[in-house]
Amino acid sequence: MLPDWSPPPQPARIPLVGTYCTVAPLDVDQHAASLHDANALDSSGKAFTYLFSGPFSGLGDYRAWLKAACLGDDPLFHAIVDHATGRATGVAAYMRIDPANGVIEVGHINYSPLLQRRPAATEAMYLMMKNAFDLGYRRYEWKCDALNLPSRRAARRLGFSFEGIFLQAVVYKGRNRDTAWFSITDREWPAIRAAHEQWLATENFDAQGRQRCRLSALTAPLLREPGCQSHSS
Repeated sequence: MLPDWSPPPQPARIPLVGTYCTVAPLDVDQHAASLHDANALDSSGKAFTYLFSGPFSGLGDYRAWLKAACLGDDPLFHAIVDHATGRATGVAAYMRIDPANGVIEVGHINYSPLLQRRPAATEAMYLMMKNAFDLGYRRYEWKCDALNLPSRRAARRLGFSFEGIFLQAVVYKGRNRDTAWFSITDREWPAIRAAHEQWLATENFDAQGRQRCRLSALTAPLLREPGCQSHSS
Protein backbone atom coordinates (compact mmCIF):
# COMPACT_ATOMS: atom_id res chain seq x y z
CA MET A 1 0.00 0.00 0.00
CA LEU A 2 1.05 3.59 -0.69
CA PRO A 3 -1.15 5.61 1.68
CA ASP A 4 1.01 8.73 1.68
CA TRP A 5 1.89 8.88 -2.01
CA SER A 6 0.23 11.16 -4.56
CA PRO A 7 0.98 11.55 -8.28
CA PRO A 8 3.71 14.09 -9.06
CA PRO A 9 3.26 16.99 -11.47
CA GLN A 10 4.52 17.13 -15.01
CA PRO A 11 8.11 18.44 -15.19
CA ALA A 12 8.08 22.21 -15.65
CA ARG A 13 9.89 24.03 -18.44
CA ILE A 14 12.56 25.48 -16.19
CA PRO A 15 16.37 25.48 -16.39
CA LEU A 16 18.23 23.09 -14.12
CA VAL A 17 21.45 24.85 -13.13
CA GLY A 18 24.58 23.03 -12.01
CA THR A 19 28.25 23.79 -11.56
CA TYR A 20 29.39 22.73 -15.03
CA CYS A 21 26.25 23.05 -17.12
CA THR A 22 22.64 24.15 -17.32
CA VAL A 23 19.96 21.78 -18.60
CA ALA A 24 17.62 24.22 -20.33
CA PRO A 25 14.28 23.63 -22.09
CA LEU A 26 15.16 23.40 -25.76
CA ASP A 27 14.73 26.60 -27.76
CA VAL A 28 15.28 26.24 -31.49
CA ASP A 29 16.40 29.81 -32.11
CA GLN A 30 18.71 29.81 -29.11
CA HIS A 31 20.21 26.32 -29.33
CA ALA A 32 19.92 24.85 -32.84
CA ALA A 33 23.02 26.40 -34.41
CA SER A 34 25.39 25.54 -31.56
CA LEU A 35 23.98 22.01 -31.30
CA HIS A 36 24.37 21.47 -35.04
CA ASP A 37 27.93 22.79 -35.02
CA ALA A 38 28.83 20.59 -32.06
CA ASN A 39 27.28 17.49 -33.66
CA ALA A 40 29.16 18.22 -36.90
CA LEU A 41 32.44 17.52 -35.09
CA ASP A 42 31.42 13.85 -35.28
CA SER A 43 31.98 13.64 -39.05
CA SER A 44 31.13 9.93 -39.09
CA GLY A 45 27.64 10.52 -37.73
CA LYS A 46 28.03 7.44 -35.51
CA ALA A 47 26.36 9.23 -32.59
CA PHE A 48 23.06 8.87 -34.48
CA THR A 49 23.40 5.10 -35.01
CA TYR A 50 21.07 4.19 -32.14
CA LEU A 51 18.88 7.29 -32.25
CA PHE A 52 15.55 7.40 -34.07
CA SER A 53 16.60 10.63 -35.82
CA GLY A 54 19.56 11.84 -37.88
CA PRO A 55 22.13 12.27 -39.09
CA PHE A 56 21.06 15.55 -40.68
CA SER A 57 22.11 17.06 -43.99
CA GLY A 58 22.57 20.57 -42.61
CA LEU A 59 21.37 23.17 -40.16
CA GLY A 60 18.07 23.70 -42.00
CA ASP A 61 17.28 19.99 -41.84
CA TYR A 62 18.20 19.89 -38.16
CA ARG A 63 16.10 22.95 -37.31
CA ALA A 64 13.12 21.47 -39.12
CA TRP A 65 13.41 18.26 -37.09
CA LEU A 66 13.72 20.18 -33.82
CA LYS A 67 10.59 22.19 -34.62
CA ALA A 68 8.62 19.11 -35.67
CA ALA A 69 9.67 16.68 -32.95
CA CYS A 70 11.23 18.43 -29.98
CA LEU A 71 8.92 21.19 -28.77
CA GLY A 72 6.13 19.14 -27.18
CA ASP A 73 5.52 18.17 -23.56
CA ASP A 74 6.41 14.48 -24.02
CA PRO A 75 9.15 14.03 -24.99
CA LEU A 76 10.25 17.19 -23.18
CA PHE A 77 13.58 18.08 -24.77
CA HIS A 78 16.39 19.95 -23.05
CA ALA A 79 19.62 21.42 -24.35
CA ILE A 80 22.74 20.94 -22.25
CA VAL A 81 24.58 24.26 -22.12
CA ASP A 82 28.26 24.17 -21.15
CA HIS A 83 29.08 26.90 -18.63
CA ALA A 84 32.65 27.15 -19.96
CA THR A 85 31.50 28.29 -23.41
CA GLY A 86 27.83 29.24 -22.97
CA ARG A 87 26.98 26.99 -25.92
CA ALA A 88 24.64 24.01 -26.18
CA THR A 89 26.63 20.82 -26.76
CA GLY A 90 24.07 18.05 -26.22
CA VAL A 91 20.42 17.16 -25.74
CA ALA A 92 18.35 14.88 -23.51
CA ALA A 93 14.62 14.54 -22.91
CA TYR A 94 12.13 13.43 -20.33
CA MET A 95 9.80 10.98 -22.07
CA ARG A 96 7.03 8.45 -21.43
CA ILE A 97 6.06 10.71 -18.56
CA ASP A 98 3.50 8.86 -16.41
CA PRO A 99 2.53 10.89 -13.32
CA ALA A 100 -0.30 8.51 -12.42
CA ASN A 101 2.23 5.76 -11.74
CA GLY A 102 5.17 8.00 -10.82
CA VAL A 103 7.32 6.79 -13.72
CA ILE A 104 9.49 8.89 -16.02
CA GLU A 105 12.19 8.03 -18.55
CA VAL A 106 15.26 9.87 -19.79
CA GLY A 107 15.99 9.41 -23.48
CA HIS A 108 16.88 10.96 -26.82
CA ILE A 109 20.35 11.52 -25.34
CA ASN A 110 22.81 12.88 -27.89
CA TYR A 111 26.14 14.15 -26.60
CA SER A 112 28.41 15.88 -29.09
CA PRO A 113 32.20 15.39 -28.94
CA LEU A 114 32.37 18.68 -27.02
CA LEU A 115 30.34 17.17 -24.17
CA GLN A 116 31.43 13.54 -24.09
CA ARG A 117 33.58 12.40 -21.16
CA ARG A 118 33.34 15.75 -19.38
CA PRO A 119 31.94 16.50 -15.91
CA ALA A 120 29.07 18.42 -17.53
CA ALA A 121 27.94 15.22 -19.27
CA THR A 122 27.46 13.45 -15.95
CA GLU A 123 26.10 16.51 -14.20
CA ALA A 124 23.36 16.90 -16.80
CA MET A 125 22.08 13.40 -16.03
CA TYR A 126 22.33 14.08 -12.28
CA LEU A 127 20.34 17.31 -12.60
CA MET A 128 17.57 15.59 -14.55
CA MET A 129 17.41 12.67 -12.10
CA LYS A 130 17.37 14.96 -9.10
CA ASN A 131 14.58 17.07 -10.57
CA ALA A 132 12.45 13.99 -11.28
CA PHE A 133 12.81 12.55 -7.79
CA ASP A 134 12.37 15.97 -6.16
CA LEU A 135 9.05 16.22 -8.01
CA GLY A 136 7.97 12.92 -6.46
CA TYR A 137 8.52 10.35 -9.24
CA ARG A 138 9.03 6.82 -7.93
CA ARG A 139 10.86 5.26 -10.86
CA TYR A 140 13.36 6.75 -13.33
CA GLU A 141 14.04 4.71 -16.47
CA TRP A 142 16.79 4.36 -19.07
CA LYS A 143 16.23 2.25 -22.18
CA CYS A 144 18.48 1.60 -25.16
CA ASP A 145 19.16 -0.76 -28.02
CA ALA A 146 20.64 -3.91 -26.48
CA LEU A 147 23.48 -3.65 -29.02
CA ASN A 148 24.41 -0.18 -27.77
CA LEU A 149 27.12 -1.22 -25.34
CA PRO A 150 28.34 2.34 -24.59
CA SER A 151 24.81 3.30 -23.53
CA ARG A 152 24.50 0.21 -21.35
CA ARG A 153 27.82 0.96 -19.68
CA ALA A 154 26.79 4.60 -19.17
CA ALA A 155 23.53 3.54 -17.50
CA ARG A 156 25.31 1.35 -14.97
CA ARG A 157 27.97 3.99 -14.31
CA LEU A 158 25.20 6.50 -13.51
CA GLY A 159 23.57 4.10 -11.06
CA PHE A 160 20.83 2.51 -13.18
CA SER A 161 20.26 -1.18 -12.49
CA PHE A 162 19.77 -3.54 -15.42
CA GLU A 163 16.35 -5.21 -15.46
CA GLY A 164 16.36 -7.27 -18.62
CA ILE A 165 15.86 -7.19 -22.41
CA PHE A 166 12.57 -6.89 -24.30
CA LEU A 167 13.06 -8.85 -27.52
CA GLN A 168 11.88 -7.39 -30.83
CA ALA A 169 10.48 -4.36 -29.07
CA VAL A 170 10.99 -1.72 -31.78
CA VAL A 171 11.59 -1.36 -35.51
CA TYR A 172 13.61 1.72 -36.44
CA LYS A 173 15.79 2.79 -39.34
CA GLY A 174 14.86 -0.46 -41.07
CA ARG A 175 16.16 -2.78 -38.34
CA ASN A 176 15.02 -4.59 -35.22
CA ARG A 177 15.72 -3.30 -31.72
CA ASP A 178 15.86 -5.51 -28.67
CA THR A 179 15.49 -3.02 -25.82
CA ALA A 180 17.62 -3.15 -22.66
CA TRP A 181 15.81 -1.73 -19.60
CA PHE A 182 17.44 0.00 -16.63
CA SER A 183 15.97 1.91 -13.70
CA ILE A 184 16.56 3.78 -10.46
CA THR A 185 13.81 3.79 -7.83
CA ASP A 186 13.07 6.46 -5.26
CA ARG A 187 14.30 4.14 -2.51
CA GLU A 188 17.66 3.80 -4.26
CA TRP A 189 17.99 7.45 -5.15
CA PRO A 190 19.43 8.89 -1.89
CA ALA A 191 22.54 6.68 -2.08
CA ILE A 192 22.93 7.25 -5.81
CA ARG A 193 22.50 10.98 -5.31
CA ALA A 194 25.26 10.96 -2.68
CA ALA A 195 27.56 9.08 -5.09
CA HIS A 196 26.97 11.66 -7.82
CA GLU A 197 27.52 14.57 -5.49
CA GLN A 198 30.76 13.05 -4.23
CA TRP A 199 31.98 12.55 -7.79
CA LEU A 200 30.91 16.01 -9.00
CA ALA A 201 32.57 17.82 -6.07
CA THR A 202 35.40 20.09 -7.24
CA GLU A 203 37.86 18.34 -4.94
CA ASN A 204 37.35 15.12 -6.93
CA PHE A 205 39.27 16.68 -9.83
CA ASP A 206 42.93 17.60 -9.90
CA ALA A 207 44.44 20.73 -11.44
CA GLN A 208 44.33 19.11 -14.89
CA GLY A 209 40.67 18.17 -14.48
CA ARG A 210 41.36 14.47 -14.02
CA GLN A 211 39.01 12.55 -11.72
CA ARG A 212 40.43 11.21 -8.49
CA CYS A 213 37.60 8.73 -7.92
CA ARG A 214 35.57 7.05 -10.65
CA LEU A 215 31.78 7.36 -10.48
CA SER A 216 31.43 3.70 -11.42
CA ALA A 217 33.39 2.76 -8.29
CA LEU A 218 30.85 4.67 -6.20
CA THR A 219 27.72 3.36 -7.92
CA ALA A 220 28.69 -0.28 -8.54
CA PRO A 221 27.93 -1.40 -4.96
CA LEU A 222 24.48 0.20 -5.23
CA LEU A 223 23.27 -1.70 -8.30
CA ARG A 224 20.64 -4.39 -8.13
CA GLU A 225 21.42 -7.70 -9.74
CA PRO A 226 19.03 -8.68 -12.56
CA GLY A 227 15.91 -10.23 -11.11
CA CYS A 228 16.30 -8.60 -7.71
CA GLN A 229 13.52 -6.38 -6.46
CA SER A 230 13.73 -3.00 -4.75
CA HIS A 231 10.60 -2.29 -2.69
CA SER A 232 10.01 1.42 -3.17
CA SER A 233 7.97 3.56 -0.83
